[in-house]
Amino acid sequence: MKHIARKRFGQHFLSDGYVIEAIVDAIDPQPGQALVEIGPGLGAITQPLKARCGQLTVVELDRDLAARLRKQDGLTVVESDVLKVDFGALRAERGQPLRVVGNLPYNISTPILFHLLGAVDAVQDQHFMLQKEVVDRMVAEPGSKAYGRLSVMLQWRYHMELVIDVPPEAFDPPPRVESAVVRMLPWPTPAVVDVARLEELVAVAFSQRRKVLRNTLGHWLEERGFAGEFDLARRAEEVPVAEFVALAAAVA
Repeated sequence: MKHIARKRFGQHFLSDGYVIEAIVDAIDPQPGQALVEIGPGLGAITQPLKARCGQLTVVELDRDLAARLRKQDGLTVVESDVLKVDFGALRAERGQPLRVVGNLPYNISTPILFHLLGAVDAVQDQHFMLQKEVVDRMVAEPGSKAYGRLSVMLQWRYHMELVIDVPPEAFDPPPRVESAVVRMLPWPTPAVVDVARLEELVAVAFSQRRKVLRNTLGHWLEERGFAGEFDLARRAEEVPVAEFVALAAAVA
């Protein structure tokens, strides 16, 4: 029986063979690697991934799809909300860093990215299909309108690049937005910083994008007794990631 896409799960199933092949080629799975696919759906990417690496773990919330997946050899099915999955434990089970892939539900893509940020030490790399607007924000450079909180919080910990643009017609049913695949490689030696402090600082800085930082971040720094030097005559979108990280470390 055909599975009907469920709106509450944000389901859009990839169906274009050319796009599927391009994505799998970009991931380049190898035999024995610890692959984890988030939201495998009807298995469009699952099958070619499994063909190359032999076996993989899939995380699926939809119980009907999870039941279908359990019937297939070479798959370990985790039926769960991905936000509740312990990726550190999965890494311990597999005995090697994880390669995490998936067509992420667009309605909760950002929470998933931040959940994985908390488990970045367990990850070798990540390849995700996302709304193109989100990918543009993830990879944006200072000075662009897309550069913001998401850019800073992820670029601090990952090198990222847009790999493939994917049109709506590559899905069934087609989403109303353009999509893209992003590659995320954790930096081997990231700057040491209190993540909560960095997140708070960045949130304050971008809370009023049009104002110079003196009117937003300046007050926040004063409240914390910061006596160092930082150019507050700029807007948040003009400040490189490294400067935000260094400031968070100095305040802490």
